Amino acid sequence: MSADTATVTRARTGGPREDGPEIAEHVLGWTLVVVLAMLLTQLGLL
Repeated sequence: MSADTATVTRARTGGPREDGPEIAEHVLGWTLVVVLAMLLTQLGLL
């Protein structure tokens, strides 16, 4: 059994998929960063 065959026969465990919408993840991540920075600024912590 080669390494390729072992990789193909391995069962999925419910982790993140490799073919997901990467641009949406980046946009949501940066949106979270901006919102967090705005909150910290409003609270006077930044």
